[in-house]
Amino acid sequence: MAKRLGRQTVRLERPPVVLSYAAVGGKKEGEGPLKRGFDFLSEDSYFGEASWEKAESRMLKQCFQLACEKGGLPSASLDYVFAGDLLNQCVSSAFAMKDSALPYFGLYGACSTMAEGLSLAALLLDGGAAGRCCALTGSHFCSAERQYRFPLEYGGQRTPTSQWTVTGAGAVILGRGGTGIRLTHVTTGRIVDAGVADATHMGGAMAPAALDTLTAHFRETGRRPEDYDAIFTGDLGVLGHDILEDLLHNQGFELGVRYMDCGVLIYDRSAQDVGAGGSGCGCCASVLGAQILPGMEKGLWNRVLFAATGALMSPTSSQQGESIPGICHAVALERTE
Repeated sequence: MAKRLGRQTVRLERPPVVLSYAAVGGKKEGEGPLKRGFDFLSEDSYFGEASWEKAESRMLKQCFQLACEKGGLPSASLDYVFAGDLLNQCVSSAFAMKDSALPYFGLYGACSTMAEGLSLAALLLDGGAAGRCCALTGSHFCSAERQYRFPLEYGGQRTPTSQWTVTGAGAVILGRGGTGIRLTHVTTGRIVDAGVADATHMGGAMAPAALDTLTAHFRETGRRPEDYDAIFTGDLGVLGHDILEDLLHNQGFELGVRYMDCGVLIYDRSAQDVGAGGSGCGCCASVLGAQILPGMEKGLWNRVLFAATGALMSPTSSQQGESIPGICHAVALERTE
């Protein structure tokens, strides 16, 4: 069986299975519609630490430990950890895992990092180079605001198109073989720059990248949207969600009610002041652990396409007037008895 289906998609011969997963969130996430799906919700935004950055690191470490505990898996039984976050040099992930003594890959794909980590872990497992791997990703509203915008004390006004960085983390442990939720296909994204330079409109910047990856997945696998019970993007927000639907319609693809965006799902926009919805590495990662995987375990969906999007920009590039390149990585998750 040919593994490579095209330029961007690989079909895994030995699809790895989800052994365990966890989702951790903050106070605002605990006030949203997915609160019951989280394994832990903190009322303290500092997570008992002295700074926002340390809080983010503590949150990631806690999420990793919960995933191991839920699966009854000693952390030492893992062969690799793929982890990332939004901060410079991915320090939150590095500090979270520095005492683990595990082989570690630090990743940066912005908000697409969870799908990137799952993709790389799955390819490594399918190739026989590992038996168990963990994909771990998170973000913190306060640390992201300090790095990308202004410290909270500044009290800056947010535009209606802006999105709210999720304080949350998600961890998924994959293993070779077995039944359950398997990761069957990996579609790696390409960098797409549509020329959008407005850092407060991430949905518009990332939607073209989601279009490129989804159409590549459908073209190279021979599948159509209707072959999936659900298709999740993240984190385009409500505006990016609608833009992507229009773009796909022009390409002959109708997603319909099966299409949802993690940035739209995680908050109640009518009751929570979050602009166009959620964003950040922790958004799609925590939605994956709080809603998507539990829903698949319950039989709500048997085949899901998880396509996480990211904006590959930095404060410096934005301040220099550069456009915002986008990326989208997708993985197919399929439930077997």
